[in-house]
Amino acid sequence: MPKQIHLAAHFPGVNNTTVWSDPASGSHIEFESFRRFAQAAERGKFDFLFLAEGLRLREQGGRIYDLDVMGRPDNVAILQALAAVTEHIGLAGTVNSTFNEPLDVARKLATLDHLSGGRAAWNVVTSWDEFTGENFRRGGYLPKDKRYLRAQEMLSTAQALWDSWDADEVLADAASGRFLRHGDAGRFAIRSDQFDISGRFPVPRSPQGRPVIIQAGDSEEGREFAASSADAIFTRHAELEAGQEFYADVKARLAKFGRRPEDLKILPAATFVLGATESEAAENARQVQYQQVGPATAIAFAEQVWNRDLSDVDPDGPVPSFDPKTDDDVDSGGHISKGRASVRMYRDPVATAREWRELGEREGLSLREVVIRKNGRHTFVGTPQRVADTIDEFVQSDASDGFVLVPHITPGGMDPFVDQVVPLLQEKGSFRTEYEGATLREHLGLRPSPTTVAAVSVEA
Repeated sequence: MPKQIHLAAHFPGVNNTTVWSDPASGSHIEFESFRRFAQAAERGKFDFLFLAEGLRLREQGGRIYDLDVMGRPDNVAILQALAAVTEHIGLAGTVNSTFNEPLDVARKLATLDHLSGGRAAWNVVTSWDEFTGENFRRGGYLPKDKRYLRAQEMLSTAQALWDSWDADEVLADAASGRFLRHGDAGRFAIRSDQFDISGRFPVPRSPQGRPVIIQAGDSEEGREFAASSADAIFTRHAELEAGQEFYADVKARLAKFGRRPEDLKILPAATFVLGATESEAAENARQVQYQQVGPATAIAFAEQVWNRDLSDVDPDGPVPSFDPKTDDDVDSGGHISKGRASVRMYRDPVATAREWRELGEREGLSLREVVIRKNGRHTFVGTPQRVADTIDEFVQSDASDGFVLVPHITPGGMDPFVDQVVPLLQEKGSFRTEYEGATLREHLGLRPSPTTVAAVSVEA
């Protein structure tokens, strides 16, 4: 039997992946868009739907970044609503570990797991910038070592809260009048570097016991965190050789934590553009790239490298000949672009600008065309058969366990993949034709959550 492919669908919101100006694009905040998107992914037998979190609107040059103007609605509330209009697909959301508190996070996710019948997942992330921190009482940001410490302690604390209820604690025995088996459920005491809390967790044990844990990160700390604690990891490695290297590295780390390779699913993010022929797909991809990176967006991307106002630069002209500003610290919020993690990729902006200029001069490309070349590449471009073959090759050759697919149109952008590519994967025998389990853990082939005890006390 071939390895089974795991697929997730990411509703990307408004950013430069989403072409919000396309006539086929719908609302990014009305529930109907989320419902349609989720039901399309469920029709395609996807493992889960993923919604990111937005804790602050991003800014550029002191103004709201144009591609964030729809706002950032609460993703867990949307997932809870989607639980009522879906039956099988997992419901995954990012919840930040830096600015949230363990009991509130654990309560929301346990509630989602109850409402969905065991389909909840938590993407555990840290926050890296002071700009986002200004929205919270804590302000500022944590040093990198503390961010991952807090994330690890946040996760272990949430798991302790979920484990504070036994699965059979709720009797609801009308004959005897007993509702709880022991009457001492939910007790916890957590004392660690980041948390000092005690009390009773208010939500009985949910169908999965512990929601599925997802981690996104490529750093050494992120890989270790995923190997020790996550059920799935999102990655940027969507090329075969790089994917194989990442896959082998992370899977090799599991044994020292007493885990098996199948206990962690590796899922790169991927975009796709389809066509009836290879040439049609390539032309479709070119058109999508120019929609994604219009003139204003090209300037915005360039400003993130040059760290200065480039409104007087012609996006269809050459790459600027002058060097970027380099005297503003990204983490502390001094950069022209605030709240965008992508600016951290440009740790040597002068070298990046030189690379862009050389590419433009060598191939006769405008600034906009260079931005497209550097930021607009699609993972899978081709006929449905070519895309299905490539996805299957990645999984069978241990470059990934599947993909998180990101369409450029919402809410209908997943329909072509579901209708044209999924049947071909099913014909190969590497993707399910029906859901076989009830919970997300079962969809992903994960072991059940550990057996619990009635009271939890953790000190670190």
